[in-house]
Amino acid sequence: MTILLAGISLIIFSGFVSLFIKDGKTCTRFGAAGVIAGSLTALSTTINVLFSGETISLRIPWQVPYGSFYVAVDSISALFLIIIFAGCSIAAVYGCGYMAGYKNRRLSGATFFFNMLAASMAMVVMAKNGVLFLVVWEIMSLASYFLVTFDHEHESVRQAGWIYLVATHIGTAFLLAFFVCLGKYNGTMDFDNVDVFGKSASVLFLLALVGFGTKAGIMPMHVWLPEAHPAAPSHVSAVMSGVMIKMGIYGIVRTISILPEVQIWWGWLLIFLGIVSGLLGILFALAQHDIKRTLAYSSVENIGIILIGIGLGIIGLAGGSYVLAALGLAGALFHIVNHSLFKSLMFMGAGAIVHSTETRRMDLLGGLIKKMPLTAGAFVIGAIAICGLPPLNGFVGEFLLYYSSFVAVLSDKLEIALPAIAAIASLAMIGGFAVAAFTNIFGMIFLGEARTDSARNAHEADKTMVVSMWLLAILCILIVINAPVILPLIISVVMQAVPAEYEIALLPFNNADRIIWSLVINSIALVIIIAALAIFRRKLLKSKTISAGPTWDCGYAAPTARIQYTSSSFSQPVVDMFKNALYLKNKKVQITELFPKQAQFESHTPDVSNEYLYRPVFKWFDRLISKMQWVQYGVVQMYVLYIAITLIILLVWKL
Repeated sequence: MTILLAGISLIIFSGFVSLFIKDGKTCTRFGAAGVIAGSLTALSTTINVLFSGETISLRIPWQVPYGSFYVAVDSISALFLIIIFAGCSIAAVYGCGYMAGYKNRRLSGATFFFNMLAASMAMVVMAKNGVLFLVVWEIMSLASYFLVTFDHEHESVRQAGWIYLVATHIGTAFLLAFFVCLGKYNGTMDFDNVDVFGKSASVLFLLALVGFGTKAGIMPMHVWLPEAHPAAPSHVSAVMSGVMIKMGIYGIVRTISILPEVQIWWGWLLIFLGIVSGLLGILFALAQHDIKRTLAYSSVENIGIILIGIGLGIIGLAGGSYVLAALGLAGALFHIVNHSLFKSLMFMGAGAIVHSTETRRMDLLGGLIKKMPLTAGAFVIGAIAICGLPPLNGFVGEFLLYYSSFVAVLSDKLEIALPAIAAIASLAMIGGFAVAAFTNIFGMIFLGEARTDSARNAHEADKTMVVSMWLLAILCILIVINAPVILPLIISVVMQAVPAEYEIALLPFNNADRIIWSLVINSIALVIIIAALAIFRRKLLKSKTISAGPTWDCGYAAPTARIQYTSSSFSQPVVDMFKNALYLKNKKVQITELFPKQAQFESHTPDVSNEYLYRPVFKWFDRLISKMQWVQYGVVQMYVLYIAITLIILLVWKL
């Protein structure tokens, strides 16, 4: 534990020192070096805990009511710590190249808050006391807020920061209620020996679901994601989407692990929320024009997939179907690992594109595969992985979820079979829409002809950015090859992620690596077949003359890049089918002439939850608060009177 805390301290220390470094390049490199050195130091202990299955802890007295500096690392914490340290280290390297574009800005603040974000996330998954947890959770939220608002000169960025700050503190309010109830029911705010059953356990679960679900981005609590991710620097977006939202999932998993029993309707609720988040998330992603906003909605979709797995696991535990429980939870945890890799890769790819072209609008790009071949290669690997297609890592986690769902369908219990049928249908639809969405992204950005001067003048990303992207791309490949080794480790985490009474029932699934061997063999075979076909094609064409010429242009005398498909026209067939659910809005100029000189068409998809749920509530609250301004007289004596009245009320309540 000492080595682990020393590593985290090194990350914090390097962040503080960076505040005094004026040169931006030196500052970011020093901060990144601190993150990497601290992470490598901490990983030695973390990996040992994951492989050994032991738990290490440290408790230090803390003079805070109900609080103690109580930290521990078990298999669950170890898995998330590896995601945190690996993700933040790679993002820090990427940030050295990305932040170099801010030549006239002081970068010490951004470096400091990035390091604080990395350290606070590590402490979140180590905290075993409610008060300590809330403190480090708040540090994590504030650090990410200041990173989101780094470009605060733009009004849209300030608006995004405000939405994120409000959303995260709504979640924190529910977490505060969660820990207060935990202390009331259990007599302590420590996570050990929780003895809560029945309705009290359900209250804790629901409070945790809302509190942690807001951070995870579960619909309809996701409203901050499509605003904050586009606003933040891209290496920060990579960490927030690839790592930070997993802190919400960690909280849900940890809550399930500390409660002595689970109830089957918890699983139904999680599957329902997972289906809603997955389907609507990917449909909203398909309807976007902004690449980072598209990826933000894709994160909502992937959180939905993870929730489906956790829901299947809970149904399996409550219904006595332990094969379902093991495979469902293992699939969810495997997808957490996979998503941390390919989503970080996708946001870094988006950052490289923005860094080179200075635009996030996909309709203004095109043809970048010629200008940015290294970025395009890494990006397409991430796109294949995120679609859950073989032979990459996204397929492994989703296969486990499909497998667990088919196991549940065979159950003679209707309460187990019906949710599984819904899960299978939803996963299939989500996968299909994901393929459409990322075909749209890759095609609009990298294929075809450049639509604007920004795309024509694009250049390859900085070396540190390219290295970071390809490191993640290689990890997406290595995960598949090493899946039989990784799955038993995931199962060992599942053993600690379930209430103690279920651990013995799950013991037979420690050898679940056999399930995954066929996937690895088939994936390798697929790669060999594709490579053989590519070599064969090259040999056939070697002796032939290859010529290029214009395609049939329908009689246009002067075709331009503007006649290519746009993201709206590509996604229109799918989006139109769900336009009522997406509240699709079209803006167009009515054509009245036979030969119009110009015409315009735009489609816009507002976030339904934000526009029709949160915004009206906040406007009503704003009007209410404005009517309470009479309370603020600006007279000191009145404020002293308020304090005295509050003190009297508290004394009377205590008596």
